[in-house]
Amino acid sequence: MLIFNNQVALTSHLKAFSIDDKKIGFVPTMGALHKGHLSLLEESMSNNDVTVISIFVNPTQFNNPEDLAKYPRTLDSDVEKTKALSKEIIVYAPTVEDIYNGNTVSQHFDFDGLENQMEGKFRPGHFDGVGTIVKRLFEIVKPKNAYFGEKDFQQLQIVKKMVSKQKLPVKVIGCPIYREANGLAMSSRNERLTSSQKEEASIIYKTLLEAKIKFGTKTAKEVSDWVAKRFENNKEFELEYFQIADEERLLPCIKKSKNKKYRAFIAVFVNKIRLIDTISLN
Repeated sequence: MLIFNNQVALTSHLKAFSIDDKKIGFVPTMGALHKGHLSLLEESMSNNDVTVISIFVNPTQFNNPEDLAKYPRTLDSDVEKTKALSKEIIVYAPTVEDIYNGNTVSQHFDFDGLENQMEGKFRPGHFDGVGTIVKRLFEIVKPKNAYFGEKDFQQLQIVKKMVSKQKLPVKVIGCPIYREANGLAMSSRNERLTSSQKEEASIIYKTLLEAKIKFGTKTAKEVSDWVAKRFENNKEFELEYFQIADEERLLPCIKKSKNKKYRAFIAVFVNKIRLIDTISLN
């Protein structure tokens, strides 16, 4: 399988596919691959002529230096998992220097307010970092289609907004959340959990499922208060936020409207390890 560490060699190789008008599918990741990532690769392979995966821990989207330092880096294992899926997948595993050329700072973006909700409130600058790296990768890979997991639903909406505002020729496709047997959303950060913590963290998805049922008869505030109380009574977890918002603008739901699609978003710390999840409420 082909593995590229610098963009010049990658773009040179991919140029032939563009000339032949072949569709390039792209799955951007920060590595520590799990079945959720592999499902994105499978989706790409089934709908494109060639698939590229990037494996790059992007420093500009971390507002917490400790989180960046502890983020799992498992390139050799990631390559083996990718190869087991298909030797035809192209791996792009660049260095920070290759991406940022000695200037490791974020570009500032206006996402029409999507960046100010939930993750944006608690991770200042995070979405500027996301926009910077995704835009840069799109410019390098020049994909026809790009695949993102819906676990990071706010990120998915922000990438779609960036593509629209920047007029980038990429179709951004959201794919279903892949879950552990106990319902815990698969995440690279799960590797930092002990077996017992991973099992106990099933409360996150169970809470979302119950919140969905309650939202059928209760207000968003009543559901949010119930979630807050549930985590107050469980000292193993620290609830950072729970919010019910409309899917399009990500604004908090004050009063339900029949014309809007709603989604619940949650972020929880388990022994300083931050986990997020989301569920459609419609």
